[in-house]
Amino acid sequence: MMKVTGRFLKIERLATTTLLWLLALVVHAEDWPQWRGPNRDSVWNEKGICETFPTNGLKIRWRASVGYGYSSPVVAKGRVYVTDSQLSEKPKAFERVLCFAEESGQSLWTFSHEVTFPDWGFTPDQEKRPNATPIVQDGKVYSLASVGHVFCLEARDGAVRWQRDLAKEYPAAELTASASPLIDGDLLILLVGAKPDACVVALDKNSGKEVWKALDEPVAHSSPIIITAGGCRQLIVWTQKSVTALEPATGKVHWREPLPTMGDYIVSTPVFSNGRLLLGGLMLTLDADRPAALVLWPDSRAPSRRILSNTSTALLQGNYVFSAKSSGEFVCLEANTGKQVWQTNTVTDLKNGASIHPTWNGGSVLLFNDRGELIRARLTAEGYYEISRAALLKPTYAFGDRKVAWTPPAYANGHVFARSDKELVCASLVPER
Repeated sequence: MMKVTGRFLKIERLATTTLLWLLALVVHAEDWPQWRGPNRDSVWNEKGICETFPTNGLKIRWRASVGYGYSSPVVAKGRVYVTDSQLSEKPKAFERVLCFAEESGQSLWTFSHEVTFPDWGFTPDQEKRPNATPIVQDGKVYSLASVGHVFCLEARDGAVRWQRDLAKEYPAAELTASASPLIDGDLLILLVGAKPDACVVALDKNSGKEVWKALDEPVAHSSPIIITAGGCRQLIVWTQKSVTALEPATGKVHWREPLPTMGDYIVSTPVFSNGRLLLGGLMLTLDADRPAALVLWPDSRAPSRRILSNTSTALLQGNYVFSAKSSGEFVCLEANTGKQVWQTNTVTDLKNGASIHPTWNGGSVLLFNDRGELIRARLTAEGYYEISRAALLKPTYAFGDRKVAWTPPAYANGHVFARSDKELVCASLVPER
């Protein structure tokens, strides 16, 4: 019989302690497989993230070269995916899906397809680029390109499982492919503004075949969400004519609120919490017993009164809204009335086109601004308290007299992943041991 000595017991205890620590990391780790995170609500539930950033900045794990793009990176099963565009000779260009190793940034595969861009898409500092963030599920990557191509790719190697060219299949419409795809069960739901009556198109995610289509309205940049309210599930779609709730399985209209708005204003993703639905700066209250909605605030339907930001999405937490404004301020509003509680001018520059992307993590929030800075702060009804700030990447997109970084980052497995038109950056948010 083998004799167990004190030395072996110490080794065993050390191994057990190490294993438990590693298991704790695994339990708290979380992928970011779609637009705005696992639940599409810009909430990151990982624990053990540093409250205070190192004085010499965040530790950059790796950098990788990418091209033009507004789409966010996504992270799933040890891999990072992002889309971009590369210009060739007019009118030809290439749109790509890139896959990198999450740990090292090593390029694993690239899927590229040729597209035709309008002349303005080749103008310096205005280059056309993909907006829609890809979504990863069950070993597949689903990508909506800027001119209406839809691809289902194998996550392991980028092989094409199926593809559709919606611009050819719906020739009566000039497609607007900016909203990020949404998966619900076996449906891949896309907002493309196609005709006839195909503003929203639901495809079978396994075959690419059309299951249903709905609405005869032009879309913009806002991505859809699915909520549960009024005793049923509702697909919330914000277009240039309305905000509409559809039945996700069939596309049937539950309710519709007319809301004429220019497309460039419709960037924010709808946000839902405690029976309230926020569309930019318009708050609706949803009926608890049936699918229906009423406007809470503001009284005016003028875009200048109901659009807080045309670059960012607000957070709706408890009885308060925390949001950027298009001119750079960051504000707290009462959720029930829209009344401003406080304002800070310190998050980014007070200039048109400012963006501030907030993400809840534990008891505080991470904010990524248009200067490429990541901020850790506490947001309460009493005010804004900044804890830490660090430069994450250099802005590259020309807007007015400055360069900006407009793309929201992804957060996964103790790291932040941010992109510009030149690079994808991975930085650690775990305290150094």
